[in-house]
Amino acid sequence: MNPLPPAPSSKTAFLSQLIFFSRWLQLPIYLGLIVIQGIYSYKFLKSLWALISNLQTMDENAIMLSVLSLIDVVMIANLLIMVLIGGYETFVSRLNVNDHPDQPEWLHHVNASVLKVKLSMAIISISSIHLLQTFINAANLPEHQIKWQLLLHFVFLLSAVAIAWTDRIVYGTAHKAH
Repeated sequence: MNPLPPAPSSKTAFLSQLIFFSRWLQLPIYLGLIVIQGIYSYKFLKSLWALISNLQTMDENAIMLSVLSLIDVVMIANLLIMVLIGGYETFVSRLNVNDHPDQPEWLHHVNASVLKVKLSMAIISISSIHLLQTFINAANLPEHQIKWQLLLHFVFLLSAVAIAWTDRIVYGTAHKAH
């Protein structure tokens, strides 16, 4: 029979409660991400209007670059949503949207590990869009800029592989049940 652990002292209990409560200091950060989401929505609509307004005077490459720019805004907005919803759910408090028909499927199994992998994949996707824009516009860009973007994209890929590999090592046996 194991003896019960000693009851925490009032100082330890207060410190524990204070540390646990400190997670709410992240709330203004998440509210700020909602404001940023609004800014990206405005940027998307403004860029969409510019594309529609100038469509007659644009060549195929300019249209493609504009469309990729719109996709880039969407990808960044998706990244913001993942950080906002996943981070809040993981580090601050439950969202309590279990009965909502629009609840994201991934929210059921979100944790810090899953969030890291999802975020790294989103960053790689955003980097891929930027790289595609660079290749389409390569004739107008200096060679060193193209090389730096390739190098950064490769670093993002390696980082994602390292995160996934580390996650598999650390959580390999725990995730087999899922």
